[in-house]
Amino acid sequence: MGVAGCFVPFAVCVVSKLPYYNALKDCLSCLLTHLKLCKDFEVDNHIKDFAAKLSLIPSPPPGPLHLVFNMKPLQIVFPSRADPESPVIDLDLHLPLLCFRPEKVLQILTCLLTEQRIVFFSSNWALLPLVAECFMAYLHPLQWQHTFVPVLSGQMLDFVMAPTSFLMGCHLDYFEEVSKEADGLVLINIDNGSITCSNEEDVDLPDIPLLAAQTFIQRVQSLQLHHELDLAHLGASTDLNEGRARRRAWQRRLNCQVQQVALQLLFSIFREVKNHLNYEHRVFNSEEFLKTRAPGDQQFYRQVLDTYMFHAFLKARLSRRMDAFAQMDLNTQSEEDRLNGMLASPRRPTIEKMASRKSSALHAVHRRMVVSMPNLQDIAVPELLARNSSLRKVDSTGCGSVVLNVTPPSTYTFKIPEIHFPLVSQCVQAYYSDCVALLSKAMGLLAPDSSVLLARYYYLRGAVHLMQGQLLDALLDFQSLYKTDIRIFPADLVRRTVGSLSGPQRAQAERVPELRRLISEVVDKPGEAPKPDDRVKNFELPKKHMQLDDFVKRVQESGIVKDTNTIHRLFEALTVGHQKQIDPETFKDFYNCWKEAEAEAQEVSLPLSVTEHLDKNECVYKLSSSVKTNRGVGKIAMTQKRLFLLTEGRPGYVEISTFRNIEEVRSTTVAFLLLRIPTLKIKVVSKKEVFEANLKTECDLWHLMVKEMWAGKKLADDHKDPQYIQQALTHVLLMDAVVGTLQSPAAIYAASKLSHFDRMKNEMSTPVPRTTSETLKHKINPSAGETCPHAVDVLLYTPGHLDPAEKVEDAHPKLWCALDEGKVTVFDASSWTIHQQCFKVGASKLVSKRRAIGRGHCPHRVVDSGRMEMSTVRGSGMRVVPRHREVFN
Repeated sequence: MGVAGCFVPFAVCVVSKLPYYNALKDCLSCLLTHLKLCKDFEVDNHIKDFAAKLSLIPSPPPGPLHLVFNMKPLQIVFPSRADPESPVIDLDLHLPLLCFRPEKVLQILTCLLTEQRIVFFSSNWALLPLVAECFMAYLHPLQWQHTFVPVLSGQMLDFVMAPTSFLMGCHLDYFEEVSKEADGLVLINIDNGSITCSNEEDVDLPDIPLLAAQTFIQRVQSLQLHHELDLAHLGASTDLNEGRARRRAWQRRLNCQVQQVALQLLFSIFREVKNHLNYEHRVFNSEEFLKTRAPGDQQFYRQVLDTYMFHAFLKARLSRRMDAFAQMDLNTQSEEDRLNGMLASPRRPTIEKMASRKSSALHAVHRRMVVSMPNLQDIAVPELLARNSSLRKVDSTGCGSVVLNVTPPSTYTFKIPEIHFPLVSQCVQAYYSDCVALLSKAMGLLAPDSSVLLARYYYLRGAVHLMQGQLLDALLDFQSLYKTDIRIFPADLVRRTVGSLSGPQRAQAERVPELRRLISEVVDKPGEAPKPDDRVKNFELPKKHMQLDDFVKRVQESGIVKDTNTIHRLFEALTVGHQKQIDPETFKDFYNCWKEAEAEAQEVSLPLSVTEHLDKNECVYKLSSSVKTNRGVGKIAMTQKRLFLLTEGRPGYVEISTFRNIEEVRSTTVAFLLLRIPTLKIKVVSKKEVFEANLKTECDLWHLMVKEMWAGKKLADDHKDPQYIQQALTHVLLMDAVVGTLQSPAAIYAASKLSHFDRMKNEMSTPVPRTTSETLKHKINPSAGETCPHAVDVLLYTPGHLDPAEKVEDAHPKLWCALDEGKVTVFDASSWTIHQQCFKVGASKLVSKRRAIGRGHCPHRVVDSGRMEMSTVRGSGMRVVPRHREVFN
């Protein structure tokens, strides 16, 4: 009661670092129930008790363990984030799908991706933050980089006049005022599901790419958004908490499906960005990326590529962050995609992709690039609230039914003990002791291979020990995370804790070997890992002359070649007869020749009568012009395996030879009337007839290319190393680009500088010894795709079927190659293809004795006297294992 004798309402506001919307709403609902029953003079004490209880609940670490807290009459669940890279999801993610049609959801996502000035409106204040937060979750792993004020009071309406991008929320009563006073705003009415602009001329909203939009709409329509229908077959729950548990399980499953639909949308939009990245120099070739987009999608991509959000996304890709986007990329990669991304061979469509491209009508439409997304803004908005017109599930056949099969990962709960008098010190200490006892008991009941769950218990017990003031016990628990799951190790918290130790406590910690290592690793060496330069550069053609080092960098940035030695040979080829520097015009011509050849290869289309003679993983790397041969008129085609003639008229296939079966290659001339026509002659093993082709001006180039591929195949067979073929292909295509660039009489001589394997074959005084050839089964190159070779410090073979998280098709034996600079490359030992490209986990010196530990993990980096386990699924450090006597040699 106030001074004047009137009652004044007051509000209780809970502030949290983490968005626990449902959990804190339930807590406030319980508080309200208690306040209704208490007397006026008891209200303050109840609120203080409530605040004290909430402050004693620890935040669960990322992972599968959720915390359950009893706040009568409800059981409150505090969910954890799925992993350190993911946000906490404690709200109903399907709410926007109930408020907006799928087309409108796409429009809103477009506004967010292009960083417009966005204002949500609703007559229900509570919907504003919930809907806004849902859209933030849809963007994950992209993050909104600008001002975010989901609830704006009437006195703060002038905030919408800000000139920068923002996302704000206002009550619907202010809609007219805001739309009149401010220009260039996107106004979103949650109540009727409409989207308008305060000034149509100032807002240019592009359309999301067609195929991605269509798939998104179909997948959203296949979701079951109605709880009552999904649980109609179950009996009524007579227990309040049991009914709430059912609802949470349904909501969690639906949230996973909605997240998957949103992630698949982002993935389909940005998947091909990786093809235009250079990781070594942190360069993104935006112009080349835009050239691969359909004309109808160009406006969308041009606006998105210019945003802070996309720039942050590029930083994460170039840093090889294993977030949800990268994990989806890894999970959806075919073997061919994996090899194309990891080997240093130029990208070309395989025969298998050509066939699938023909059979897919949608892809054909996309390749013709004549379609664009229908203007979503022109779709009429119904006057009534937009809701799904049918309560039945939509038939999802062929429209992404995989979404409906998403199974949420298994979760576990830990029930926090009761807190009876949270304002009494003795009761608080008793609560801490109960927490430690219950956590210790739970840890004792775990199976030996439950390291993930054990790590969460260690984390929570360490946090409780900190609250008790038992710093050394807390540090010991945190140190145990090195042995269970290092991803959730709280380095900053541990550093602050060590810094707060008193002299006697520090001395005691130094006497414990585990704590001494912990202090050394976390505190005493903070300067070992300086913050890397994470800037992103956009690729630009050079504007000044380049010496060798600058040329190497520019070629690597362009994505043409990574290998330094190959670029050195290219430099020699382009500077034959000139000063040893490359002028900008020459580089531009060379770059354009290379890109034109790439584009032409993408457009190659072979009839079925030809493709049935080729392997599914073969690619056509070079086509001649139409020439006359002794086997008909047509174009000579080169793949990584063979030469064949693509006959004209009725397209047909005539085998010339595989590179293995070539016996001799000669460039000569034949008489025709008064002319001498340059001719290429190829003699094949076990065939009397010599293949002849009147290649005219192309003859010398084809002579060089065939000899290089022939030599590359011979070296690959002799050394049991198929990567000689990949490198030979790179040499051949560089020759083609050099000849196209120079267009002079000296062009062929310049291109011959790239005939590296042909020169090696001719200069080899002795062949590979017979004993070596018989003993050597397969040669691998762990440095494939790197700019220079790396020394191999350790080799470790592990059998297959070790990691439960690994896909069945990937569960093969593996060979782990530990390289210098703390890098690891993983080979599939059944096919000797690269399973996971070189990834870096540290810079410590590797030792030669190792042992396979745990399921699906492999020790890698020495941390004092311990070892770090690596996961092939995550490509990251999992845990450090203390010194063992057992040794794997």
